[in-house]
Amino acid sequence: QVQLVESGGGLVQAGGSLRLSCAASGRTYTMGWFRQTPGKEREFVACITKSATNTYYADSVKERFTISRDNTKNTKNTVYLQMNSLKPEDTAVYLCAVKLSGRGGVSDPRFYDYWGQGTQVTVSS
Repeated sequence: QVQLVESGGGLVQAGGSLRLSCAASGRTYTMGWFRQTPGKEREFVACITKSATNTYYADSVKERFTISRDNTKNTKNTVYLQMNSLKPEDTAVYLCAVKLSGRGGVSDPRFYDYWGQGTQVTVSS
């Protein structure tokens, strides 16, 4: 069983920055961030492999968002999403997720095994 706790969401003006955190307890593998707005499907944002060797980004956030993780014992597999140059279209609930196996694409939410409760990010114009 893996528990995920996100933090760091909030309200920011366009062009501003926010940093999201997700602390995971239990075994983890690839950790990712998705976002969702009402009436739309969950959208892949970024993910990072267990050793942090590989990172993947959605085209819409490349060059603006950076995903990283800290696997030291005291931080319990914490993953971060640094979001810069935020745009109103980045407004969404951001969800942290864990993928325990290597099967399936890293951007497909169906292959993630555990999810956090989400944190709201609102970007005003």
